[in-house]
Amino acid sequence: MLENKSVLVTGGTGSFGRRFVATVLQRYKPARLIVFSRDELKQYQMQRQFPESAYPCMRYFIGDVRDRERLDMAMRGVDFAVHAAALKQVPAAEYNPFECVKTNIHGAENVVNAAIRNGVHRVIALSSDKAANPINLYGATKLASDKIFIAANNLSGHTETRFAVVRYGNVIGSRGSVVPFWRSLIDSGETALPVTDPRMTRFWITLQQGVDFVLSNLARMIGGEIFVPKLPSVNIVDLAQAMLPDCEVRTVGIRPGEKLHEVMVPRDDARNTLEFEHMYVIEPNFQFWNRERYMRHNGEGTPVAEDFEYDSDGNPWRLTADELRAILAQAD
Repeated sequence: MLENKSVLVTGGTGSFGRRFVATVLQRYKPARLIVFSRDELKQYQMQRQFPESAYPCMRYFIGDVRDRERLDMAMRGVDFAVHAAALKQVPAAEYNPFECVKTNIHGAENVVNAAIRNGVHRVIALSSDKAANPINLYGATKLASDKIFIAANNLSGHTETRFAVVRYGNVIGSRGSVVPFWRSLIDSGETALPVTDPRMTRFWITLQQGVDFVLSNLARMIGGEIFVPKLPSVNIVDLAQAMLPDCEVRTVGIRPGEKLHEVMVPRDDARNTLEFEHMYVIEPNFQFWNRERYMRHNGEGTPVAEDFEYDSDGNPWRLTADELRAILAQAD
């Protein structure tokens, strides 16, 4: 799919972007692989890891998704784009709402407009479980971003540019994850780990699984879908015990804007949701969408029950302690 194509990833120096670049270079021979990010230090580090001398397809663009003109320049001749740039820290977003809105909402608008103007073939945006029934500003901005990308299929009209969204849960070991924080405490000799609330559950996915899910849906998408993978849930205390057996758990309280449990398919979206073997697909409420055409393209999906909700607390797929340790070892 990506052979001899030009691919751009925004936020390309983040956890996802680095793994995405490594995976694409391993599996394909793109004509160009463009890393678009605003962090010059991380770009320098990536250039040392993936030098243009060894990987002639690599391009490094310093730029911010807030900068419409720079995005226009970076997307010239691009076939596929993955939008991973975002401000993701929930407490930081609560304290700095304007900055979060500028990057996550206005940045999404800029990506859409640049993609349409440059005739990008397919665009996938990364979302978050926090975008479903949001209670914090970060989740609200990601919900707005999701809406922007799905509605962009109306704006692109009869051009070939199509947009879709991938929504998944917490990424093990990513920047901002509790795992590297706890790992640093364990390495320093701590015997107690801070837990916000012992009842808390989260969907969990590895970085490589996230990249693979995006790549598979770049090939599958026809435009307008929100793709939601079927994932295991993890209780926060079980995770702490997997990382440090028999550790003392110190409850510190839920941070501003945090939920006890996360949702990826809200009950109100159930009437527009199809279930496939390894994922759910939330269909858009727009005239351009045709369920029969989608089924012909992607195989038979099953409509979920009207009262269906996919949440981390009610999810029957829970990781055992041994499974958690194996995943943590893989992430390390």
